Amino acid sequence: MATDYDAPRNNTDDTDDDSIEELKSRRSAKSAGTVDIDEPETAEGIELPGAEISDEELSVRVLPMQQDEFTRVNCFMVHHRSQLARQDRKGRPVCRECASAS
Repeated sequence: MATDYDAPRNNTDDTDDDSIEELKSRRSAKSAGTVDIDEPETAEGIELPGAEISDEELSVRVLPMQQDEFTRVNCFMVHHRSQLARQDRKGRPVCRECASAS
């Protein structure tokens, strides 16, 4: 069946003779099924961009490169020797990820 989208539409849902009391009761009936969530609880895990974190302190223990690790040629990340794929022409280590990309 074809639909004529240019034809005027008759919307029977919108009636002008609704009283204010009926409209208020519809509004309260629609919101009765919603759950009231405490705003502070939902906002705890959200960090806004540009938020002030200057008073925060980060403590990380940094270890020097170990005997069984190597530094990647392309991005200088440190990997375990199990990730070593080969060495390039200059004898520098190439990891599996870089070797598969080239």
